[in-house]
Amino acid sequence: MYRFLLSPRWIGLAIFVVVMFVTCFRLGQWQYDRYHERQDANEVTRGNYTAQPIPVEDALADGWSSDLAWRTVTATGTFDPQHEVTVRFAHRDSRTGVEVVTPLRLDTGETVLVQRGWSKADNSGGASEEIIPPPAGQVTVSGWLQPDSTADGDATTPRDGEVRAIDSESWDDLLGAEPMPGFIAMTAPEQDGLEMAKKPDLSSGPSFFYSIQWYFFAGLALFGYFWFARTEVRERRQAAAVTTA
Repeated sequence: MYRFLLSPRWIGLAIFVVVMFVTCFRLGQWQYDRYHERQDANEVTRGNYTAQPIPVEDALADGWSSDLAWRTVTATGTFDPQHEVTVRFAHRDSRTGVEVVTPLRLDTGETVLVQRGWSKADNSGGASEEIIPPPAGQVTVSGWLQPDSTADGDATTPRDGEVRAIDSESWDDLLGAEPMPGFIAMTAPEQDGLEMAKKPDLSSGPSFFYSIQWYFFAGLALFGYFWFARTEVRERRQAAAVTTA
């Protein structure tokens, strides 16, 4: 009764089902692994941004590492408004605007980039004329360390006071020296006309639900094969019963 499963048509269907099952199952595993990676990253982020602030010089003493993202730091120095740059097309909550990045010359002689905040601007990507200048004189700011962008040089090299993304390594020519890696998303002190950095997104993301979907498709492929096979057997039995009758 089941010899039909050895026919070319059913062998082809079986191969197709196996390929579908393996593909969907592996995609489900990949999404599940991404879910766990997101959970682990969230734990690091949660610990960093709620930790007691430390001087940025201490945090970056050994250079940048991925576990420094969202580390709470402080920096004391003098803002350099002559080299202030805006990040174009920085949308926030569906609003168009720019992010304001100002170098901070530290007392140690080093320079760190500080994203002072976000300002509403038109959709042309140009900077708003209403952006207030940074505080004059020595200041102490606090905020969260952020990694450099991985965008290409065209997007991260300051030109005419604008960039599309922040990469400290692309600021050498503008500043005349290499700044510290990454940048500080400033949270204090508050400044009129600028919205401070937003807290990190610690949601689990969609990967867990995507993994369930792929596992479901894998199971559906197997279920479909056996359902069609059972239907074929039932039809053959009915045909045989009619013939013998």
